[in-house]
Amino acid sequence: MIQVVLPRNLQILAGTERVVELEVPAPVTQRGILDSLEEAYPSLRGTVRDHVSKKRRPMIRFFACEEDISDEPLDAPVPEPVAAGKEQFLIIGAIAGG
Repeated sequence: MIQVVLPRNLQILAGTERVVELEVPAPVTQRGILDSLEEAYPSLRGTVRDHVSKKRRPMIRFFACEEDISDEPLDAPVPEPVAAGKEQFLIIGAIAGG
């Protein structure tokens, strides 16, 4: 089971808690995690990534093992501790302003 941490706005939209657990087929990738997340919580489709291109929305970042993996290829394996369910995959909404 992969543990995914959602920001508050996505928790409200999905009607779930801060941490959700998902079954993700191996090899565990960002694409696989997001596919499983959108399948389990259809209301999140289009919020984290674009409907058509499936690319991450500009103001969304992904973290694993305390590292920003947002710009890694979508089909690259996530770090082993995340894939093993020992570490969490974090979805963070970027903060902008001035």
